[in-house]
Amino acid sequence: MNSALIVIDVQESFRQREDWAAVSNPDIVGQVNRLVDATRAAGDLVVWVLHADAGTGTVFDPALGHVRPIEGLRAPAEGEPVVTKTSHNAFTTTNLQQQLTERGVREVVISGIRTEQCCETTARVASDLGYDVTFVTDATATHPIEHRDAPAGRSLAEILADPLTLTTDQIITRTEYALAGRFARVTTVKELTGS
Repeated sequence: MNSALIVIDVQESFRQREDWAAVSNPDIVGQVNRLVDATRAAGDLVVWVLHADAGTGTVFDPALGHVRPIEGLRAPAEGEPVVTKTSHNAFTTTNLQQQLTERGVREVVISGIRTEQCCETTARVASDLGYDVTFVTDATATHPIEHRDAPAGRSLAEILADPLTLTTDQIITRTEYALAGRFARVTTVKELTGS
């Protein structure tokens, strides 16, 4: 085993937010499940990452019950690590690197939610730590991003109507440009699994 699929934040928390209606990849569960199946068939490791912000009262507060895999996602199998992070990347606040090192993993395959945030940040940190990184864009998902000067508290409709809002396509394209050839090999589920 020298490869690990890292499934980042594919959790119910995101489905509780208004912006889930504008998610870039409504079939993220299906795409990630294809990767999980292929990874397990190859005898490689799947690592499950959840994001938690305890005591905040947000959808990421474990007390509210949403910090769990999204409905329909394959369940972690026996021996597959489940780590909970409190930072954007999956390494800084977890023992992920130790778990990968103990298993001899040298390549990580990145999937999850949000493309440009936790997934991209994990890919960059993994590259800096010396891992070969594969970023599976269509097994990630994101949401439109408001301009930094946008007024707070706008509805999703107002955010989407604002010409300064970055669309999900723009975000994904930017992430691919930023990662490819620098931090990761960018690919698709089909290219990676052959199906």
